[in-house]
Amino acid sequence: MENRGRYIYGVAASTKAVSLGPIGIGGNEVHTIPYRGFCAIVHDCPAEPYQSSNEETVKEWVRTHQGVLDEAQKELGTIIPMGFDTILQSKDDAVSPDQVVKDWLKEDSERLQFVMEKIEGRDEYGVQISYAHRVIAKQISEENQEIRKIREEMAAKSPGAAYLYKQKVERTVKAEIEKLANNWFKDFYASVKRHCDDIVVEKTKKTDRSKVMLLNLSCLVAREKVDYLGKELEKINDIEGFSVHFSGPWPPYSFVSKPVVPTKEEVK
Repeated sequence: MENRGRYIYGVAASTKAVSLGPIGIGGNEVHTIPYRGFCAIVHDCPAEPYQSSNEETVKEWVRTHQGVLDEAQKELGTIIPMGFDTILQSKDDAVSPDQVVKDWLKEDSERLQFVMEKIEGRDEYGVQISYAHRVIAKQISEENQEIRKIREEMAAKSPGAAYLYKQKVERTVKAEIEKLANNWFKDFYASVKRHCDDIVVEKTKKTDRSKVMLLNLSCLVAREKVDYLGKELEKINDIEGFSVHFSGPWPPYSFVSKPVVPTKEEVK
């Protein structure tokens, strides 16, 4: 049935019933549905997911979703963000879609309150720390006594034997980097954590061939602590062979767990 769904952008701790204008996905009018101390930021939509085979179209939808959250925060304060394409609907035509949203706000009020208190005054930041393999390998080759000894022995060998020694050097360097990487991870993680209220360790990603990502962190940071975190990361970035990518602020998606809205099957 037409517009039997409500697309949920997020939830604010507000009782304001306001319209934010036609800023939603597809130019839809975004408004709030308030209930018992919270309001859901929504637009009316068909009860079906947003799908497209065009990657750019999907990216534009996601950007619009983010833009709505940015505008909503200016108007309503702290927002619990919902993931893209979170839609509530009713299976019972006698129950209005707005009432379904209100029922959800009521049923999940305790959890919403917990999440709101956790993220209030805080934003999410991405921290990625990488090392340049060639630079670190060179440092180890120059400083490690075992490797220096192998290189000295290699200099006096025939080309065939020297090749075997070279492979031994490479294996030794690799083993040493793996051992050191564990210590780097612990040290850098501890340095970052001092300035964060919470951290989620994400999977590392492939970068360019010259670098290896060591840490990929989502950090929940109080706004008054962001500068301190930035200075800590500058120290790491200044260490030869290491580089830091620091991004944000973002809505704290990583710290609101999974979407707290019920599935279609759970809505009666």
